[in-house]
Amino acid sequence: MLTDKGKVAVIGLGYVGLPLVIDFCAAGIQVLGFDIDEKKVRTLQKGKSYIDYIAAENIAGFIYSGVFAPTSDFSRLREVESIIITVPTPLNEYREPDLSFIVETAETIAAHLQKGQLIVLESTTYPGTSREVVLPLLEKSGYKVGQDFFLAYSPERVDPNNKNYRANDIPKLAGGITGLCRDKVIDLYSLVFKKLVPVSSVEVAEAGKLMENIFRSVNIAMVNEMKLLFDRMGIDIWEVIAASSTKPFGYMPFYPGPGLGGHCLPIDPFYLTWKARSYDFSTRFIE
Repeated sequence: MLTDKGKVAVIGLGYVGLPLVIDFCAAGIQVLGFDIDEKKVRTLQKGKSYIDYIAAENIAGFIYSGVFAPTSDFSRLREVESIIITVPTPLNEYREPDLSFIVETAETIAAHLQKGQLIVLESTTYPGTSREVVLPLLEKSGYKVGQDFFLAYSPERVDPNNKNYRANDIPKLAGGITGLCRDKVIDLYSLVFKKLVPVSSVEVAEAGKLMENIFRSVNIAMVNEMKLLFDRMGIDIWEVIAASSTKPFGYMPFYPGPGLGGHCLPIDPFYLTWKARSYDFSTRFIE
C-alpha cells in the first residue's frame, strides 16, 4: 500500500496529467508535477491554469498549501514513491508511432530510479510498449522489476470537459509486468478512482485502450459515410438512427458530425496498424 508519506510524481502536465494531479491533491496526496515546458511550470507555480476547464483557484489552493509542487528538476524524482507517465504519443512524418517522449522519460526515470518505486505508463500506445520499450530502459538502472521496482500500465480515459463523466468516475484498467506490479498500481489508483479493473497483463491494458478508441473511430467514419449516402437517397439519417436504436441489443447509436477530432482518435489506429505489420497482418478494415 502507498505509505502515508508517499508522494506521487506526474510527468507531463497536459490535458491528461494536470487533471490527474488535481485528483491526487484533492485526495490529500502530495504531488510533484514534472514538465519540460518551463512556461507551463512557471504558470502553475503562480497558481494559474493554462487548461480552460481546470480552475486556477484549485491549482492555487494546492500550490499554496504545499500539496502540489510543479517542477522541471527531474532529480526530484528520487523523492517520490510512485511515478506516473502522461506524455504525448504522436506520429512521425511517416505516420508511424513516435515514442520519443516515452523513451526520453523512461531514460530520465532510470537515471534517478529508487528501490521500491512504482512506475505507471498512462500514455496511449501499442501493445508491447511497456514490456519491450520501457522495461529494458528502466532495468539499465541495475534494478529488477517485480522486486526492486514495479512497472504497470493503466491507460488514461480522459474525455476533456465532459460534464457527465469526470476522470475518476470512469473505470480504470490496470495491468502489471508482474502480479505484484498490478497490485501496486491498484493500491495507488484506489486513492482517487472509484472502480479499478484488473487485467492479466500490460498488453491487455494497452490493447484495451486502442480497441475502445478504434471502435469509436470506425463507427464515426461509418455513420458519416452513411449520412452522405442517405442524403443522396433522400433518406433522413437521424430518423434511421432513431429507428435502429429501438433494437435493445447489438446496436449502439453513433451520430454524424465533423469527423474524428482530438489528439487520440485520429492517431491511435496507426499505432495498432504499425504493430500489426510486425506480425505480418494487414489491418485493412481499421486503415
